[in-house]
Amino acid sequence: MKRETIVVAMSGGVDSSAAAALLKEQGHDVIGITLQIWQESKNETKGAGCCSLGAVEDARRVASRLDIPFYVLNYRDPFQEKVIDPFIDAYKRGRTPNPCINCNRYIKFDALLNKALALGAEKLATGHYARVFYDESIGRYALAKACNSDKDQTYALYATTQQELAHMIMPLGEVASKEETRAIARRYNLLTANKPESQEICFVQDRNYTEFLAEVAPEIVAPGAIVDSSGKVRGSHEGVAFFTVGQRKRIGVTSPTPLYVLQVNAADNTVVVGSDAELFSPGCHVEDLTWVSMDRPPVGLEVACQVKVRYNMNAVPARFSRNADETVNVIFDDPVRAVTPGQAAVFYGSSPNEDLVLGGGTINRPLS
Repeated sequence: MKRETIVVAMSGGVDSSAAAALLKEQGHDVIGITLQIWQESKNETKGAGCCSLGAVEDARRVASRLDIPFYVLNYRDPFQEKVIDPFIDAYKRGRTPNPCINCNRYIKFDALLNKALALGAEKLATGHYARVFYDESIGRYALAKACNSDKDQTYALYATTQQELAHMIMPLGEVASKEETRAIARRYNLLTANKPESQEICFVQDRNYTEFLAEVAPEIVAPGAIVDSSGKVRGSHEGVAFFTVGQRKRIGVTSPTPLYVLQVNAADNTVVVGSDAELFSPGCHVEDLTWVSMDRPPVGLEVACQVKVRYNMNAVPARFSRNADETVNVIFDDPVRAVTPGQAAVFYGSSPNEDLVLGGGTINRPLS
């Protein structure tokens, strides 16, 4: 393997620590960089998120142990503009965003990659579980699922462009298990080897997202009606931002049968509830598209695929076709539950290429 200068985005967790160790082991010139993107509270919890102050110090200690240069860059303003502000705006519009996608898209694989190249590095590496390679058969860089399918993170990486993939490396894409990742860290006696994973949105550490939204955007607290699918008023709510499609708990409506959130309508400040059966949709309309392991398809061409409409689901068989306005209509082979505006729809190849990420976009609305 050619020796290269590689910047590693170090989050202070075991994954990015192991990635840095592997690249150093392979003989590359490794530089560790941590982005300070959010000011944590003084009551930061154990195992806090990837942008906590404690995580920065953990990354610094790992870099010292590996004997690699280490820098901390202040990216708070770009993070506010590209991640936090759109997160708040999406909830105001009745959507349920995935902030990790925007963080990857605009912060790690845009701003940080540009910084890495400006420093003279050939590549930017991350601790993501995914594979990147140049596919001669299609003449494009491809993004594919990790060998460790349980940890695969391609859903949150679909917005990566060809130019970015050309400079990306993800060493953990070939690692078979999380335990193997931890074993790599133990081999180098890294303090992050047994560090627990954070499952929280980093900038709402120690609080739930409803409390965060009410604090940073108090105008979101706007009482309105809860109605059923026939339009009958069933109760009231404190703000549409506090609800998401598929939600059952904390609806606040008494019913002899379980009720679920079917729609969140910011335009008229209503939340629509109904039965579980009403949550299933035959397809979805998708916007803000990125094409990854395939060229942009011709308008109207129907493409067979597997699709995920949320992170923690198995991909399901579907077909999609591009519209003239650069949106896509997705039709599932079988109806899918809780298709949620604001989440991503990510397209994977059909057999035998189910591991390839074809592209993806943001769900605008479910189809009926």
